[in-house]
Amino acid sequence: MTLKETTAELHSKAEKMEFNQRMFRGELSQDEYLNYLIQQSYIFQEIENRNLPHPNLKRLSSINEDINELGGYTFKISKPTTDYVVYLGDLNQSSLNAHIYLNYLAIMFGGQMMKSKVPGSGKMYEFEGDMRELIGSVRAIQNDEMADEVNKGFQYIINILDELQTNAG
Repeated sequence: MTLKETTAELHSKAEKMEFNQRMFRGELSQDEYLNYLIQQSYIFQEIENRNLPHPNLKRLSSINEDINELGGYTFKISKPTTDYVVYLGDLNQSSLNAHIYLNYLAIMFGGQMMKSKVPGSGKMYEFEGDMRELIGSVRAIQNDEMADEVNKGFQYIINILDELQTNAG
């Protein structure tokens, strides 16, 4: 089976999480989205401490611009985010590539639909350079053998989205 087929179930589950659905419908408050961005900042900081397949993929400074625009670091890292960040920190580059695939393609594809629906200017979703080249750089590190690792990443993301929804409002 292909990577897409092997990860389809958890991909669908993550997309259908209530927090994600509310974000897609433009229903998140500024504070809810700010908390989401803060959790994302810790994830991307950990990933970007290592090697990315293209320098223009880096998201941390853009995420920080969005966070500052919406009020700064007013939320703490959540337990599910801490769990994911600790897990990412223990991975070798080959295993980390699965999480680069998961997190960066999510922003490049689904994030483009989200940009107009979230509070603030959505700098997180803006990439410098040729988008096809950036996608190609991630596709170049992608392989079907990373499916188990991608599914682990989806499970962490599902846990984070669940926590965000639990603490919403």
